[in-house]
Amino acid sequence: QVQLVESGGGLVQAGGSLRLSCAASGRTFSNYRMGWFRQAPGKEREFVAAISSSGGSTYYADSVKDRFTISRDNAKNTVYLQMNSLKPEDTAIYYCAADRWKYLSTYADSRYYDYWGQGTQVTVSS
Repeated sequence: QVQLVESGGGLVQAGGSLRLSCAASGRTFSNYRMGWFRQAPGKEREFVAAISSSGGSTYYADSVKDRFTISRDNAKNTVYLQMNSLKPEDTAIYYCAADRWKYLSTYADSRYYDYWGQGTQVTVSS
């Protein structure tokens, strides 16, 4: 079992930045690929970014590429999402998730993530 707790969400103006954190406890954090997903009102949950268990590989949705950066600190059992140049369409609840399967082709598929945090709200005003 892995417990995940997100923090760092809030209200920011368009063009601003936020840094989300996700603290993990329980099983060995470094065994899991970690991902960030988001869900806007009335929309399905969508993939944002993922990072391999070692941190050596990162993956991004096209909509956030070059604006968001995912990173992790395995010594602190924490994964981060640095969000720059935020847009109103980035408004959503952001969730971190842990994936024990780590198949090469499934980093964006929420069905392969076993553990989820409670989410943190990000609101970007225009």
